[in-house]
Amino acid sequence: MSQEKKFETQAIRTQIATTSAQEHATPLYLTSSFLYQDAEEMRAAFAGENDKNIYSRFTNPNYQELVDKVCLMEGAEAGYAFATGMSAIFSTFAALLSAGDHVVSCRSIFGSTHTVFQKIFPKWQIETTYVDIKTPASWQEAIQPNTKVLYVETPTNPGVDLVDLEWLGKFAKQNELILIVDNCFATPYLQQPIKYGADLVIHSATKFMDGQGRVMGGVTVGRQDLIDEVYAFSRSAGPAISPFNAWVISKSLETLGLRMDRHCDNALKLAQFLEGHERVAWVKYPFLPSHPMHEVAKKQMKAGGGMVSFGIKGGAENGKQFLNNIAMCSLTANLGDSRTIVTHPWSTTHAKLSEEERQKVDITPELIRVSTGLEHVDDIIADIDQALNKAF
Repeated sequence: MSQEKKFETQAIRTQIATTSAQEHATPLYLTSSFLYQDAEEMRAAFAGENDKNIYSRFTNPNYQELVDKVCLMEGAEAGYAFATGMSAIFSTFAALLSAGDHVVSCRSIFGSTHTVFQKIFPKWQIETTYVDIKTPASWQEAIQPNTKVLYVETPTNPGVDLVDLEWLGKFAKQNELILIVDNCFATPYLQQPIKYGADLVIHSATKFMDGQGRVMGGVTVGRQDLIDEVYAFSRSAGPAISPFNAWVISKSLETLGLRMDRHCDNALKLAQFLEGHERVAWVKYPFLPSHPMHEVAKKQMKAGGGMVSFGIKGGAENGKQFLNNIAMCSLTANLGDSRTIVTHPWSTTHAKLSEEERQKVDITPELIRVSTGLEHVDDIIADIDQALNKAF
């Protein structure tokens, strides 16, 4: 009797069909276009009557393998792969929204997403209302007759706050909204928002999916009818991922489960260490009992993820000094890498937001974000400990 394969097996064994060479690993398809046997096959391909590839801006075998894997991982009907995570976010919204539409979004979102909502979409008469992820009971007030999309990150970047996905899915359906969830921090290994009612799920595949800071990519998966609209927009707009990057990320997904287990284990131990540190004002990590949404995290996540945020006593100046004292960990504009990365969002990733905007999303001067890597946890803790001690 057959049974559904486990996550790790699907991640490794989901591949496109082998060629006549009978290769064991999927080959690279570095071609801009594809051939047809005759005029009728070519006509049918352009008419969408067969599944033949046309042009690598539309489809490509490497791109398709990546999408197939993420769809299986997330429990989605269809998907599309993009050049970056931001192209996934922008193209998904651009495909679904029209002038006069309204978006309700959690206030705690990635800085570039905030720029799209506040600087770009208003040019097209698309407005966004922010709501506090910590007080979802107030969200009903933000809904307008022209509201079309509800968008959240959970956990959020960089504050590692959560929203109850079960509640959120019901809320979206009650208000007839398209629910889009950025699942980048959790990855589909730890959390599957579609199970709770999400219509679309977005990933920056640059992060944990690749996992080694090598290539960029983005993926949107979910309902077939919505993905059809995303595909139609993207086919003409041209934000598709390159075959090489799709190939790299697809291979990386084979080890996602293994890597996330280590990320989560290291992050929890680091968070526990930081909670007892005299130089630290507060710590946020979903699987710490002190996290305000700890019970929700345990309900909807397999583990707490690789991201830890904490507040360094002394504010922005000590935060900058802490970064200057780092010896092993990396100072860089990425996360989800095999190497531990430390960031001061106030002065870097969210610096383009006004001081008032940063305060509203709890990006405070003392906030430090740690993307916990795969090094031995003792070495991670030792580096962060010495940097904290020297900052005072």
